[in-house]
Amino acid sequence: MAVTGNGTATGTGTGTGTGTGTGTGTGTASAGGPLAGVRVVELAGIGPGPFAAMLLADLGADVVRVDRPGGGGLAVDPAYDITNRGKRSVLVDLKSADGPARVLDLVERADVLVEGFRPGVAERLGVGPAECHARNPRLVYGRMTGWGQEGPLAHTAGHDIAYIAVTGALGMIGDPGEPPAVPANLVGDYAGGSLYLVIGVLAALQHARATGTGQVVDAAIVDGTAHLTAMIHGMMAAGGWQDRRGANLLDGGCPFYGTYETSDGGYMAVGALEQQFYDTFTELLGIGERAPARKDIARWGELREAVAARFRTRTREEWTAVFEGTDACVAPVLSLREAPGHPHLAARGTFTDVGGIVQPAPAPRFSATPVAVTTGPALPGAHTESVAADWDVPALLPKEA
Repeated sequence: MAVTGNGTATGTGTGTGTGTGTGTGTGTASAGGPLAGVRVVELAGIGPGPFAAMLLADLGADVVRVDRPGGGGLAVDPAYDITNRGKRSVLVDLKSADGPARVLDLVERADVLVEGFRPGVAERLGVGPAECHARNPRLVYGRMTGWGQEGPLAHTAGHDIAYIAVTGALGMIGDPGEPPAVPANLVGDYAGGSLYLVIGVLAALQHARATGTGQVVDAAIVDGTAHLTAMIHGMMAAGGWQDRRGANLLDGGCPFYGTYETSDGGYMAVGALEQQFYDTFTELLGIGERAPARKDIARWGELREAVAARFRTRTREEWTAVFEGTDACVAPVLSLREAPGHPHLAARGTFTDVGGIVQPAPAPRFSATPVAVTTGPALPGAHTESVAADWDVPALLPKEA
């Protein structure tokens, strides 16, 4: 799915199965977890903002998503939008005369607000930080954008791919001599965006509870993605990383850290970096006695060919059986549909089925306050009555004729 950190573009996606718990439930959507009791207002958007709010809901927060009448333009049935699981939804037209007041009524009772508009849009709509903090000084106001709230590009549209491009992250990924490989929207939107927004919100929430003072959290995908490259910058400064693709230890340049095709067109992933793991890997692969020295970079090409040739002699399933349960650091490359069936992931319950939709279970895990998916995706406006009652905001209810 293509998304924008500035809330300006739309994406497409598909889903399978049927959702449950999406339209008629009452009470809070999230019943437990370490964030139980935390109230979050999410101003509807697409991409990293909703994912961040989903994570807060997964952790137990009561997330109320303020959807706009007519929808937000995402080309997927809301019943399959997993990023809206565990939330409740109300409809508010922020461009109507009383729209901002309804949102501010929610804000007055909230701990956190999450929005993903372009800079200045929330202010023009009357729900910017100044208006919200006037009603609730303790509020943590989380802002999710691609370029950030300031800078030459702050007001321009963008997508994940542009944000990770300018940070150097995209340029690291792929084969030498080939265009950079696009890592879906995981590196920018979700790793550099959503996760940094959640970290910032939780830190600011701790500060607000200690001091009684809220603040604005400016989470920009360019900042978060750049931050993710910290170790690589250190290695480059120390002379241990070349500033080009496919020439380094962790970017596919190393023959014992990469992927190899099997006889049936599948792939195996190899990460045998340490000497003891490498020894196990080459022994099980069957090239232990004739493999070139791993530290001889001049012969890495020769080693890669030897490894590739050996992997091409068996199927992915056969090689999986050879390496499974060993310290060779080798694993099969699975598709999205295959992943939930992997024995280890299945044993841990890494994926869950909610209403027929197979999806990742909440992460991480907590010993004292366990978390779980409580409801399916929130359908727009489906929880107006329960939110109006629980949050004591009767203005959300439709006016009687």
